Amino acid sequence: MTTTTYDPDVTPGGPWSTRELSALTIRKMSVSEMHNNVYLLTCRATGEQLLVDAADEAPRIRELVAAGGARLGHLVTTHQHWDHVRALEDITREYSPETYAGEDDAPALPQLPDHRLRHGDRITFGDVVLDVVHLRGHTPGSVALAYDDPDGHVHLFTGDSLFPGGVGNTKNPGQSFDSLIADVTQRVFDVYDDDTWFYPGHGSDSTLGAERPHLQEWRERGW
Repeated sequence: MTTTTYDPDVTPGGPWSTRELSALTIRKMSVSEMHNNVYLLTCRATGEQLLVDAADEAPRIRELVAAGGARLGHLVTTHQHWDHVRALEDITREYSPETYAGEDDAPALPQLPDHRLRHGDRITFGDVVLDVVHLRGHTPGSVALAYDDPDGHVHLFTGDSLFPGGVGNTKNPGQSFDSLIADVTQRVFDVYDDDTWFYPGHGSDSTLGAERPHLQEWRERGW
């Protein structure tokens, strides 16, 4: 199912939401008890498709892919955590897409990606180009994906590195708040404009303009 207008507040088991840009269609769906977001990006000119995070519920992801009207050619895993990869093997087996993940997270995935991403890399599918932003701290190899809409603003898929209200969790061993807040500041807020719309790995969306006034508050509280 799909809603007729884009609603960022999707729920597990509920309909996905669709956002139509001039050259790209974005579909957002929530899966599992963890409320993971799965994003399907479809190039409107060619029909080529890219999935962001095969988190869980492979049958529902197949329905999402079918809604795009084409096979799945590309699959990006934003980071290594288990709740973002539970359907990775099933979806890869089903569609044989080119797979991508951050270089430093790749060895921890259920299967090695075809492409190991570094900061500044680009992913192209159809006429769509995504810039890779490496954000260290939630995991060593977390990546965000930036799409610069030629007829609008930037759309940024941030995984678990940036949410409305703060950066991702850094309380567990091997994580670093100092690293994550530095990268989010220097590689996101210092690069992209306030009208940049970002799509996180769980929950609702936001804009950089809505979050920017709170950066110092985040630094002071340490999360």
